[in-house]
Amino acid sequence: MGLFSKIKSMFSKVNETEVTEIEKETEIVEQNLEEEKEIPTEVVKQKIEEKEEIPTEVVEKEIKEEKISTKPVEKEKPKEVVKKEKEEKASVEEVELPKVDVKKAKVYEKGLTKTRNSFVSSLIGLTNKYEKINEEYFEELEEILIMADIGVNTVMKFMDRLRDRVKKDKIDNPEDLKEVIVDELFIIYVDDSILESKIKFAESGPTVLLFVGVNGVGKTTTIAKLAHQMIERDKKVLLVAGDTFRAGATKQLEEWAERVGAGFIGKEEGADPAAVVFDGIEKAKSDNYDVVMIDTAGRLQNKVNLMNELEKINRVIAKSIPDAPHETLLVIDATTGQNGISQAKAFKEITNITGIVLTKLDGTAKGGIVLAIKEEVNIPVKYIGLGETKDDLQAFDIEDYIYGLFKDMM
Repeated sequence: MGLFSKIKSMFSKVNETEVTEIEKETEIVEQNLEEEKEIPTEVVKQKIEEKEEIPTEVVEKEIKEEKISTKPVEKEKPKEVVKKEKEEKASVEEVELPKVDVKKAKVYEKGLTKTRNSFVSSLIGLTNKYEKINEEYFEELEEILIMADIGVNTVMKFMDRLRDRVKKDKIDNPEDLKEVIVDELFIIYVDDSILESKIKFAESGPTVLLFVGVNGVGKTTTIAKLAHQMIERDKKVLLVAGDTFRAGATKQLEEWAERVGAGFIGKEEGADPAAVVFDGIEKAKSDNYDVVMIDTAGRLQNKVNLMNELEKINRVIAKSIPDAPHETLLVIDATTGQNGISQAKAFKEITNITGIVLTKLDGTAKGGIVLAIKEEVNIPVKYIGLGETKDDLQAFDIEDYIYGLFKDMM
């Protein structure tokens, strides 16, 4: 089963199990009726008369013997046939589909509306325009994908794979290609790798999350939303204002800490960020905090200074807590499109990025950037922002994303 069919099944309202049970019961009833039709009326009457004259014990014995004698003897199947049947059964009985989180699915569906209305409606229009797949079809599809901000390199790779599939599977109807398009986009994102989309928590002691990104991408808001979600999961969270460069950054994070019920550590504007981080780590250890979230400056235009600052912060953290930071999350504004990918490449050169938080995805019609970032920088998207509320920051799930994106095609 391809991804398109799998996700379609996951989100279907029909209970396939109940339908299957009804079909089985119907088959049994029909079979019984057919068997009754085959017995002549005279024979039925005769059997009834015989049963009236014969004692009950004898009748039951005869019925049992009749059942045994009339049951066809099955020949033992060769081992090769049995093995093949087992393999075929295993291929049909796929892993049970996970239960759909309806609330989460709705958030994805709503948040990806702009992309879906632009991107998917164009794909549907293209499908309706052509009766046969030809070079003109491929050229228009290529343009649609690039306009969705999937990225030129990603699109070129995707088109090569799609052409190969069309040739290999002898597909000539654009309608039949819709499922293949969804499958191939999924394959490009996964790329035979294990997707680490969950936060890596420390086995003991505080888990340290370091947030990086340019100013204005929603970094502070993202920290606050994630802190709120973890506090709701009974985690004790500490926010650390490591951005001492931007005016008002410390005060803003302090206000968010009060609103969500998190602890806070910060110093005056212009203080040494590494010193603030040191104080935060020490407080987290002494007061038994579960999670430490550290904000940092976003002066990407001065890469050398930023690199030195992040290196110093990382040294301070690792000295107090070995193997920390456990995650370094790069926050990117999805509405910046290809500029966001450039930021990802630049920050990857500066520090070790373990995951990406893609904010404001609901505000763009170019939601294909999710696929482009993974392809261009090989860093998994761990969270996506799909709105203004705290619940709109969602842990990234590729299947929910694909459903939210291609819902109108299913």
